[in-house]
Order: sequence, then structure tokens, then C-alpha cells
Amino acid sequence: MNGGDGDNGGNGGNGVGGGGGWKRRGPLLWGLAAVAVLSAAALAVNGTTTTASSSDDESDAAARPRPSGQAPTGSASTDPSGGASASASVSATVEEDGKLGGKGRESPDSSSRSIPLTGPGTFTTAGGTSGTVGKGARVLRYKVVVEDGLEQSAADVARQVEGVLADPRGWTADGNSGFRRVSNGPSDFVVRLATPGTVDEICGRYGLNTRGEVNCSVGQDVVVNLKRWLLATPVYADDVDAYRALIINHEVGHFLGHGHVTCPGAGKPAPAMMQQIKGMHGCTPNVWPYDTKGRLLTGPSVP
Repeated sequence: MNGGDGDNGGNGGNGVGGGGGWKRRGPLLWGLAAVAVLSAAALAVNGTTTTASSSDDESDAAARPRPSGQAPTGSASTDPSGGASASASVSATVEEDGKLGGKGRESPDSSSRSIPLTGPGTFTTAGGTSGTVGKGARVLRYKVVVEDGLEQSAADVARQVEGVLADPRGWTADGNSGFRRVSNGPSDFVVRLATPGTVDEICGRYGLNTRGEVNCSVGQDVVVNLKRWLLATPVYADDVDAYRALIINHEVGHFLGHGHVTCPGAGKPAPAMMQQIKGMHGCTPNVWPYDTKGRLLTGPSVP
């Protein structure tokens, strides 16, 4: 993903100081000095692209899940970790926001709902367990945690995540993957709903720049930005629940080892592993990895 922020302030203007004698040197030197200042300013503006945004993927290869056993039961608990250790030998991916601020509109909630910019960085784990979904031999245990202080309850978010992972159009259709939500004991990955500031902190440990806007997948954490969870993107402004499914399917897909792909052709469903937030490129909106006939919806790999 190649999304420069465009607001890295240029530093090229420092070389115009010490010009106190310009006024005494006549109109010609005044004109030359003005040209020099304008040229330096232009270089400073153009130079904003020289500092690459770390919102680009460090790697499309996600960490390999480890085998799972039976999951224990339990009640809600507080998870203060805020994410896996940055020293872990894992990959990191982030969904680029593309033209999120361009044409289109966000969800109607955007004008009426106040979204906290940051939170305490501690999390409450949804209690209980779910049944196992999928017929694959590899059952991945996962937790759902929500940052403390949010209006969203861990139980409600867990219900939505469970529904996405259980859908027959989801990753269980690969015939290999099964999922079971747990609340205690070891887990293979954790779905974290967090404020933009906390997302930036967690993802930033891996060198990623989420800029308070987007989601990321780092190590064993699927990190969901509260802003995107509530507002979706312009394409999905009228179906926020669908965009939530896309978030989960895209980032869990990275965890399963799937990289980015692009649109396979005009009028075809957009793959879940396509960065739809950067534009549809002729594809139609779709949030599921597989279709109703169990066929993988994919496209050409993104280098």
C-alpha cells in the first residue's frame, strides 16, 4: 500500500535566513531573492512525498496459526496487554484508508455520534465461549476484547464477530479452518476493538502508521479501529454491518496467510482480500471470501 500522508511538513525553508542586507542591494537582488524563496517553498511542498507513510504493509504473509485444542469456559476479564509484543517474529499488515476523505459520504452516524479519540489501553474480554464452526481439522481459538470505557459491550461485539466467522461464505469454506471463541486460557488470535489512538499505539509498535483512521493485523492481534467500526467507508455507508464483516474477514484473512489481491474484472465481486477502501476499480461491493457455491472470490495478487 502506497499512501503518503501528504502532511509531512517540508524543512527546505531554513536556508533563506540571514538576508538582512537584501533591501540595500537594489531591485535586481530583491527579485532574485524572491525567486529563491518561491523555489525553496515549492521544494518543501513537493518534498512531502519523500517521507513514506508507514501505513504500507510490512509484509502480506501473516503469522502461521498454531494448532488448537479444546477451549475452556470463563467470564469477562480485563486484558491490559494492548497487543502482542513488538519483538515477536511476526508480520504486520494495515488497511490503507485511500480516498476515505474524498468523494462519497460516511455513515449517518458520523454527524451524531461522538467517537473518543483515545482510551486507557486496557481491554475487557467477552465472557463465555462459542460453539466450534467449520469442519476443518484446524480449530483456531480466538478472543474478542473491547477497550475499556467504550459504549460498545464486549458481549455485543463478540456476537457480531462470531456471526461473521460462522457464515458459510467466510473462511470456514476453505475446508481447513474452524473457529471457536474463548474467554480464558490460550488463544490463537485476538480481535480488539479500540479507539483510534490506541490502534495507532498498538500498530505503531510494528512500525505501522494507521493515522487514527484504519485497522491493522499485527502478530496475533486483529486490531479494529472504532472509527471504522462505527462509520464504515463511503461505499458501505448504508450497510455498516457489512463493512464490519469485511474488516473481520480481511484482517483474519491476513492472519490465515492470505495477501492482498486486486479486482478480477469489471462487474465482478470485490474479493475480501482486496483493499476496497482504496477504491473498487470496477468491482461490485462484496465482503465475503467465498460465494454461496463455496468458490473463492479472489483476483490478481498485489506485488
